[in-house]
Amino acid sequence: MVSRGAVGGTGHAERVFRVQQAFTWLRGRAHGPGELARATGLDDSTVYRILRSGVGEGAFVQEGRGLYRLGSTTPHLALKALAHAPVRDACHAALEGLREATEGGLAFLYLLAPFGGAGRQCVDMAVGDSDLTELGLSPRALLAVSQSLRVGAAGRAILAHLPEAIREAVLEQPVPPEAGPGAHRDDVELLASLKPIREQGYAVECEESAAGWHGCAAPVHADELIMGSVLLLKPAHALPAEISRDVIAATRHAADGIRINSR
Repeated sequence: MVSRGAVGGTGHAERVFRVQQAFTWLRGRAHGPGELARATGLDDSTVYRILRSGVGEGAFVQEGRGLYRLGSTTPHLALKALAHAPVRDACHAALEGLREATEGGLAFLYLLAPFGGAGRQCVDMAVGDSDLTELGLSPRALLAVSQSLRVGAAGRAILAHLPEAIREAVLEQPVPPEAGPGAHRDDVELLASLKPIREQGYAVECEESAAGWHGCAAPVHADELIMGSVLLLKPAHALPAEISRDVIAATRHAADGIRINSR
């Protein structure tokens, strides 16, 4: 296990995890500090210290001059990084608060998927007695849409804060055929939608995830690193395309409440 002190003090477990993630995002097995820095959005010196510290603990293995690959203790370090997430009760309370503030909206918490390529995974939800098939998607289709960073406000709220190298990798992924009619299928249009998200701190969607549903999402951060997003969905007749300031504020408040802090 890499100690906190070995990589520069409290708050670095998430950075170690981000470097590990970068190996799964990039093509090939071995990579240098500069390439990993570009993929993670961290500076070169931080990545180099993480790699060198991790070599001694088995988290990384040096292959040749200046190249590294994942080591055998990577799963243990991933679990350590996940230990910095807030407790489930706190997450769920924030989602329930969002549902109440929006008069019965469906609230979801997504985290950046740790391995298997750049994606997202739903880790909690507050949907009351709703049957998610009412979104008009089968369970398999819902899973395909909810994993993509290309589709929906939740995906784009994460994508907007990822380094350019990862955004380019996401653009190479196809749009799930199950995505709604409002999904950004043009790469130029998709990229153009990301700048306002970074500037405003939220994303909105109109029938991206599913036909007849609108939504709003806000990013969840740990220090300066993007970790996931909170999504609110409601039927289009109950949530106009022009999302109200109250709904946006409630969504951002929920995301702030789930903020993952270092310990």
